[in-house]
Amino acid sequence: MAREQTEVRELQEGNYVMINDTPSVITAYSTSKPGKHGSAKARVEGQGVFDGGQKRNFTNPVDAKVWVPIITRKQGQVVSTSSGEMQVMDLETYETFTMRVPDDLDVSADDEIEFLEYEDQRKVV
Repeated sequence: MAREQTEVRELQEGNYVMINDTPSVITAYSTSKPGKHGSAKARVEGQGVFDGGQKRNFTNPVDAKVWVPIITRKQGQVVSTSSGEMQVMDLETYETFTMRVPDDLDVSADDEIEFLEYEDQRKVV
């Protein structure tokens, strides 16, 4: 698995974090002051990267460890398109795979696209 551990205090908005075992991008981050007998807490809100923007959140002490996914941004070339799917070739490894065409994207053969990849999940940016 391509992920690493970090403390909650090191997270920032726009970073990636695993929330409920799903890669998510942080949309809001807030901390509360430590109490008389407790430690400072952080509330992290995020949206899923590969599942259509599903909202998630968690609250942890700032010194707790969380998993951060290593999501890579890659370039690809569209080989062919048919019925809502497209064949894409990764321009680094020359690997070919099938992706769903997003509704707001108009692609044709030989177009270059940018996509995010985490393990076996891919999403056009």
